[in-house]
Amino acid sequence: MFALAPSASVADYRLEAHESVGSTNALALEAALKGDPGKLWIVSKNQTSGRGRRGRAWATPPGNLAATLLLADRIEPGMAATLGFVAGLSLSDALRQVAPAARLGIGIDGGEEKGKRNRFELKWPNDVLADGSKLAGILLESSVLDQGRFAVAIGIGVNIVSHPVDTPYPATSLQTLGVDCDAERVFEALSAAWVDNFDLWRGPGGMSAIRNRWLEQAAGLGSMVSVRADGRVVRGTFETIDDQCRFVVREDDGSRLLIAAGDVHFGAVASVRE
Repeated sequence: MFALAPSASVADYRLEAHESVGSTNALALEAALKGDPGKLWIVSKNQTSGRGRRGRAWATPPGNLAATLLLADRIEPGMAATLGFVAGLSLSDALRQVAPAARLGIGIDGGEEKGKRNRFELKWPNDVLADGSKLAGILLESSVLDQGRFAVAIGIGVNIVSHPVDTPYPATSLQTLGVDCDAERVFEALSAAWVDNFDLWRGPGGMSAIRNRWLEQAAGLGSMVSVRADGRVVRGTFETIDDQCRFVVREDDGSRLLIAAGDVHFGAVASVRE
């Protein structure tokens, strides 16, 4: 049975669990339009009409986790976009808690000493990787409400017991990694980690503190990348993310490009001519 972590309950988050749903994000936005005050988690282990970025399908077969957090407040739309990074950190924290012994190899960013430690990595802008493969994805959707309020649905999908095999980017699941863990346990840890990271986001350090934590777990930092954005492919070195969470690429001629949205590929894939 799904349950909130004690710290999430104390912080007045609520939970709505479903045996099966079309889309947890859609349910969350519908609730917002009907006047829900937010701080509502909607979760299921079976989602039939999920979606990812750019309208792509996101499958959640039975046993995997589909979770959406609805926030409905006077959040600035520009700042709301950074909540995806809060969600990524929260999920990474939760996964390290529930899967400390996951069979993870060297991350796709390589690097000295990194093969000696197991870790999950955050791939800009909204994926969590394990062993170089996609384990989870995050999708933010929003709606303007009355009285100056703004609703954002933070959708999080995690491959727990299965993963797609016919994808452009390799995927994996916790079961494939040798982790004996169910969706309920991952969600409870996620709900606790969200409270901590959201408090950090709202605190004195704000997004700067989140950015620093995110970069510590960034996949591909300092490596060659290609980014498909605005109808063209940009190639260079992944240098950092800026204070607005834009992807910063340094090209061979030394120029720096700031990318607000796009699809990132690392390593050998980055050299493929498209």
